[in-house]
Amino acid sequence: MKYSLLLLGHAAAAAARSAFAGLNIAGFDFGADIQGAQNISNSFGPVAALGKGNPDGAGQMVHFTQNDGLNTFRLPVTWQFMINSRNLNGSATAVTGKTSNGTLDAGNVAKYNELVQGCLATAAFCIIDIHNYARFEGQVIGQGGPTNAQFANLWAQIATMYRNESKIMFGLMNEPHNLQNLSMWADTVQAAVTAIRKAGATTQTILLPGTDFTHASSFIENGSAGNLSRVINPDGSFTNLVFEVHQYLDSDGSGTALTCVTDHVQDAFMPLAQFLVKNGRKAFLGEIGGGNTTSCLTDLCNSLAFVNNNPNAYMGYTAWSAGSFSATDYNLTMTPQGSPGNFTDQKTVAQCVVGIRNGASNSTRVGSSSSSSSSSSSASGGSGNGRGSVTVNASPSLSASEALSGLIAMIALSVAVIG
Repeated sequence: MKYSLLLLGHAAAAAARSAFAGLNIAGFDFGADIQGAQNISNSFGPVAALGKGNPDGAGQMVHFTQNDGLNTFRLPVTWQFMINSRNLNGSATAVTGKTSNGTLDAGNVAKYNELVQGCLATAAFCIIDIHNYARFEGQVIGQGGPTNAQFANLWAQIATMYRNESKIMFGLMNEPHNLQNLSMWADTVQAAVTAIRKAGATTQTILLPGTDFTHASSFIENGSAGNLSRVINPDGSFTNLVFEVHQYLDSDGSGTALTCVTDHVQDAFMPLAQFLVKNGRKAFLGEIGGGNTTSCLTDLCNSLAFVNNNPNAYMGYTAWSAGSFSATDYNLTMTPQGSPGNFTDQKTVAQCVVGIRNGASNSTRVGSSSSSSSSSSSASGGSGNGRGSVTVNASPSLSASEALSGLIAMIALSVAVIG
């Protein structure tokens, strides 16, 4: 048996940190629920040009890239919005309205593409996220609902649009849950991966989600990691196929409360990191967040410190959420206050999403008493809304005392025994 330091702590932040860091820019997913149903009229995309008081998501991303040094944004949208229909031909939904054969709707896609292009214009990486919980209007994809072929067709069309964009990533599905057959779900994921690659998007990263809202805390034990490990590219490789995990820090793991009770380092992020390193795989933390409260600032900063200091396991993260959420009236808001050119970051962004990454020192960040809390994330939790490699700038240098104290704190937190 050998002993290994899984984390190097703040002292190593300048030399080793996740390549990708940023935020969700939500809004096109508004009106959706965890059964994969959406009232499309409630979608509120963060595109100012839509002219209905919509927030300026592009302006937010300019701020986050230019002023905060972030480089990755996840852009949620629903399957229904992309085809402008709640009825998919051959799928036994019981919703009034027109039926779609699955072809992307030119008008709605143009609206969503405004956000995508705003993201690309910042030179950031942009994640296309289908926010449907492995469902379409309550029916599970590939398990009684839309067929794998229909899901693959959706992704083939999207991949065709962005196949020449090297900074696009494909987030196949937001937070699948209550899946009865994970082997069948892996087949569904495989169909989408194959369709994306055959559409010509041969090198972009594809994010593979598991069940239980793809929580990091249960990703291994519920079989997601094992089943998704057999998903491959057409050439038989795993290149740029990355597991997507989410994790919230409140008492039930739902991502709805202002207060946090755990950083999930010991029970979620560390065990998963050990699995990833052992098996030569990586994960991306697509959602994590908390309120602008003392408990969440402590736990969120601890979580992101771990992720940043384990780039051999975690390629990066996008915290939840900015975009169309109110800057004042949403518990997990990361929407900056102010207006384009005069934005002020939320505390969770300034101290954790950005500050931890840049090596800021804060005694509540690592090695605090809260880091030993181990309450499990509930499998019934939900998303915060229902509520390749990249060269990055080096982190600022830390003083010797800061480096030493950070290293000692992180060693206390993160010595791992690897068999």
